[in-house]
Amino acid sequence: MESTLTQIAIDNRFNGVVSATCNEQEIVKGAFGYANRADNVLNTPDTRFGIASGCKLFTAIATCQLVEQGKMSFDSKIAECLAEVAITHFSSEITIHHLLTHTSGIPDYFDEDIMEDFEELWITQPMYGLRRLEHFLPLFQNSKMKFSPGERFHYNNAGYILLGLIIEKFSGMEFSDYVEKYVFQPCKMERSGYFSLDQLPSNTAQGYIEHDDGSWRSNIYSIPVKGGSDGGAFVTAPEMLLFWEGLFAYKLLSPELTALLLTPHIYVKKEEYYGYGVWISKREQKILKFHVMGYDPGVSFHSAIYPDYDVKLAVTCNTGRGAYKIMNAIEEGLIN
Repeated sequence: MESTLTQIAIDNRFNGVVSATCNEQEIVKGAFGYANRADNVLNTPDTRFGIASGCKLFTAIATCQLVEQGKMSFDSKIAECLAEVAITHFSSEITIHHLLTHTSGIPDYFDEDIMEDFEELWITQPMYGLRRLEHFLPLFQNSKMKFSPGERFHYNNAGYILLGLIIEKFSGMEFSDYVEKYVFQPCKMERSGYFSLDQLPSNTAQGYIEHDDGSWRSNIYSIPVKGGSDGGAFVTAPEMLLFWEGLFAYKLLSPELTALLLTPHIYVKKEEYYGYGVWISKREQKILKFHVMGYDPGVSFHSAIYPDYDVKLAVTCNTGRGAYKIMNAIEEGLIN
């Protein structure tokens, strides 16, 4: 497996870190490429990487924690939860459940059906101004609904921005502070966090956008300056495995809420479903894996847990592609 992965990484110019365990024993560990190309700083297993939308599961867990505390319910209407936010164009029937499962029907600030380039967003809205969740509201709050709540699945970043605002309201904490305290700390994710691109801590990978002619540039002007409830946290690959371990050991939620989080609530396509903030793949109608993924300019990320095999996997990458092929190779080698 190690030699196969190394060859795949070389062939695909993979730039990142791979970490996998089986029965709690490390079976794959590798670091490739550079965290900082200009200064020739190599990636290491402890390098922090941006994970884009891969952290929507953290938002879902934070939401479930507040439900568990009785501060709201999955049937709570967002019009009531966020009465002070100007979202009058949205249906009054949208619930927390709809936001968690991407079935709310609200407009997205980046809709992949009508936009191809994430960087187009910053032509009129400078990315360096997006430091808090409320800064995203003007990007979508005055647009019309796409469909009625619950009608269908449509992946939606804006819905998770609203969940973050709800978490801030009911917890009394800034979203990133809440997740770092109540999700990362219980799982001993000491190096992970929501960092501003202009204040990155040491040993954090710089994201790179690669061009067809072999040149590259930093992604610092291509994504929001600070991540939030829809994406943008930084983790290390080994700490992502600690996260899965903590989730399934009920360090974050009760067994009942954990089961609800991991329920295939919405059918997406083929054997793919969506729970609360997590993708769920089935094989022959049986759950094969729970997984998260994230893609931004200069970011690609995949992480999964395969319950029947007791395998946990994390692939972090500081270029816009590469993580999927590595994950695929590990699955072919380990998941029969």
